[in-house]
Amino acid sequence: MAPKISVIVPAINEEKYIMNLFQGLSDQTFKDFEVIVVDGGSKDRTVEIAKKNNAKVIMEKKKGIGIARNTGAAKSRGSILVFLDADTKPSRNLLKTYNEVFKKDEDIVAATGPIYPLEKTNKRILLGYKIVSIFFVKLSIMLGVPSVVGSNFSARRSPFMKIHGFNPKLLTYEDWDLSIRIRNLGRIVYDNNASVQTSVRRVAAWGIFGYFRYHFGNMLRYYFLKKTKEDYGEIR
Repeated sequence: MAPKISVIVPAINEEKYIMNLFQGLSDQTFKDFEVIVVDGGSKDRTVEIAKKNNAKVIMEKKKGIGIARNTGAAKSRGSILVFLDADTKPSRNLLKTYNEVFKKDEDIVAATGPIYPLEKTNKRILLGYKIVSIFFVKLSIMLGVPSVVGSNFSARRSPFMKIHGFNPKLLTYEDWDLSIRIRNLGRIVYDNNASVQTSVRRVAAWGIFGYFRYHFGNMLRYYFLKKTKEDYGEIR
């Protein structure tokens, strides 16, 4: 029998972080799910760790996180798709919350929730996470131009496939682009209980202002030029 939820995780060289993901998944109160890790050619123990934790591993040679997520979705069996990043730890009730969200209303096509720092960090970075993943995302959904973050995003399988998933031409901003397109097929909701923790390594490396500058500039490029930045850079 097919699982209710498919958890899809793109990964490359994530041996330092990916056990946080599997620890969070092993603690889930909702158990009817499968895990698919789409590996982009890791040179470390990422694939080994994923297999030891009973994940289905798919190798993807093409570059792009959207492509990796689409590859995982194509191989998945669940009616609900949950997209997490390899450096993200889900809360114990994440999958239970998403399952309940989609049971409430057939018009709901996608859902998201808060993202908090995984590591201990300063108040400025914590505030930045709250502004982006809570205030900004809630506001964007309310205004009808949803801008959800791909490290904590769920979608009903049918509408996701109907819009052909993530745009494979976008190497960044692919999550916001998808949320805007899938919104045409139904409602996107924000649930405070669907929370995750994700690594602050990029914010720590770029600085909070550098991080905001990159994403704000990318948002303007998307809306006005219909193009996004192609270099996000690996931080390991």
